[in-house]
Amino acid sequence: MLWHGSEPIAGAAPAVTRLMAAGHAALFATNNSSATLAQQEAKLERLGIEAKGRVISSATAAGSLVQPRERVFVLGGPGVVEAIEARGATSVAVGPIEERAAQVDVVVVGLDFQLTYERLRMAVGAVRNGARFIATNHDPTFPSEHGLLPGGGSIVAAVATASESQPVYAGKPNTPMAQLALSRLGPGGLMIGDRHDTDGLFAKRTGYRFGLVLSGVTSSEQARAQAPPPDVIAPDVAALLRTEVGV
Repeated sequence: MLWHGSEPIAGAAPAVTRLMAAGHAALFATNNSSATLAQQEAKLERLGIEAKGRVISSATAAGSLVQPRERVFVLGGPGVVEAIEARGATSVAVGPIEERAAQVDVVVVGLDFQLTYERLRMAVGAVRNGARFIATNHDPTFPSEHGLLPGGGSIVAAVATASESQPVYAGKPNTPMAQLALSRLGPGGLMIGDRHDTDGLFAKRTGYRFGLVLSGVTSSEQARAQAPPPDVIAPDVAALLRTEVGV
């Protein structure tokens, strides 16, 4: 919505800044579970957006499903570790599957740039041994300046296939993430995103209107074919906010 990888989308950040300056509340909901909240806030602030305390992620949502003192194996990035530790749970380090699998209460899986076969094996073994299986998000890919790259959902699919188990999903468009957004913003919002299968369904779950932007992974042809259709379709964030909010 605001960038492809590290490349900002022209006009998006200034439009969001004008929105906030006009007194509208803004919350940035991302299915990026790898980065910490501070890292995600810093990325927004480099674009000129005041983001402190305004980011929720699929890692945050996954963390809300973990109980204090539970032992959690994280097949994911620092953002997931941060979220489960904020809940008072313990992140279990990777180790021999025979020693560790029986000691794991929960497995949380998301985007993991340090993915190895041994870590995948550990996650699968723990789920097969009875650990609860939580996934940060469904997204099979994410957009970057290099095109579409494998997303957290791809790693979740590997664990689900090998463990013959299905996870509870936490991020957009699922209930845990929706509850976080509603608790922060209340009802009656406008959800802006570039994917119908996550952002659009998330809008429906929160009761928000959905503005689909074509600056991400959805083409204009795909947008027109969605059912139910978005409330509004725009080329990018700046155009959408100019039309819908007048900023």
